Amino acid sequence: MSANRAERPARPAARSAGPARTDPPTGPGPAQPAEEPRLPVGGPVRSRLRRTLALALPVPVVGLVLLLASGHLTLPLDRIVTIEAKMASKRDFFENPEVRRILMKHGFRVHITRMGSRDIATQDVAGYDVVFPSGQPAADLITRARAEAGHPALTYRPFVSPIVLATYREYAETLDDADIAEPQPAGTSDSSAAGSAEPLYYTLDMGKFLRQTKQGRRWDDLGISKHGVHNGNKILAQTSDVCDSNSGGTYLGLVSFVWHGNDAPGNGKDADSYARDIKDLLIEQGLPGSERAETYLSVDGKSIAPISVIYEHQFLAHQIRYEAEHGRPDSGRVLLYPSTRFVTEPQLVALTGDGERLGELVTEDPELQHKAMELGFRVRDATSDSTSDQLAAFLADRGIQVPTTSADDTKAVLPRLPLLERMIQTVGECPPAQSSRRDTK
Repeated sequence: MSANRAERPARPAARSAGPARTDPPTGPGPAQPAEEPRLPVGGPVRSRLRRTLALALPVPVVGLVLLLASGHLTLPLDRIVTIEAKMASKRDFFENPEVRRILMKHGFRVHITRMGSRDIATQDVAGYDVVFPSGQPAADLITRARAEAGHPALTYRPFVSPIVLATYREYAETLDDADIAEPQPAGTSDSSAAGSAEPLYYTLDMGKFLRQTKQGRRWDDLGISKHGVHNGNKILAQTSDVCDSNSGGTYLGLVSFVWHGNDAPGNGKDADSYARDIKDLLIEQGLPGSERAETYLSVDGKSIAPISVIYEHQFLAHQIRYEAEHGRPDSGRVLLYPSTRFVTEPQLVALTGDGERLGELVTEDPELQHKAMELGFRVRDATSDSTSDQLAAFLADRGIQVPTTSADDTKAVLPRLPLLERMIQTVGECPPAQSSRRDTK
């Protein structure tokens, strides 16, 4: 057989697509071996295939076969799991197009219902695979309720993001002039690498700042006109609604801790008293916005709210995007780091087996961890309980000043969960957190 193949004459040049034709012999002599038929490729056969399938097979089967024939579907078919999720501000991570691509590669599609952290904890979670409040208090409400009902839930902490006060350069410099804030050193990125000698970060003396609010002082009183701005409004920080959001509730706890000499209430009576003491420091801000970061980063943000309580990652993600587009940081927007610090611990709470798989992936996958860092999060080291130094190096490589925190800074201690809830209800006049609608299955 192999010898016959070796002696076969060369094939003629290819003709246009169509049935192969073999001409009969034209004279005497031994018959020449016939040319092997070639399978034609082109429209006629494919059209006939479509017509034949359409007549012989059910419509779904026809579609699958045609997809396979056209090369638009490959086997084996991957199973894509749709994760139903409730998320607060950390949805920034899951809504990123690149993160969505990576999750799809691992077989996950995440469908997000947006709401504040406290709403996540107090409303029904039936039918959801995961919930992702932005801080520990709301997560604790959920896990405690499920544990009491005999349905414990696993939690995952892939990254952290401190509470910060976002403002604009003119306001930060005015606070600096009044000895209420001071610029941070450049950290691991020197001024030449950062592209500007102007600092992006300031340390805010929380006690002095709150006294300005208590005394009813206004920005004009601090001499902000020296920086080209006129503002007769009171000096205060605006938060999201304390009844809905983790950032609002956390800032309430921070204000109470500082105002009461770095002390947290130890019982219900103290919690009620502390809440009444600080209520005017928080309700003076007017109607709280639902998403402070969006307002802060908007074109009109400066005229709407000179100082907003947001998360660090929201500011850093903006600076990373701005530097990529303009080749330098946005020096007009800066951060105030409270001298009394509180680092939020967002926890992804898995309610189903698929939710647990997603939690493990987000916590352990190097590609997703790197993307979280690019979005401004302080990523937890998968081998320890601490955050890695990758974010600082990432910012420095792009000429963005690296924020620094002193090991000597006082860390705020939030009240125990039932007491914090009591204070939130008093200050915000919120409905109770415990809800009969919350599912514990």
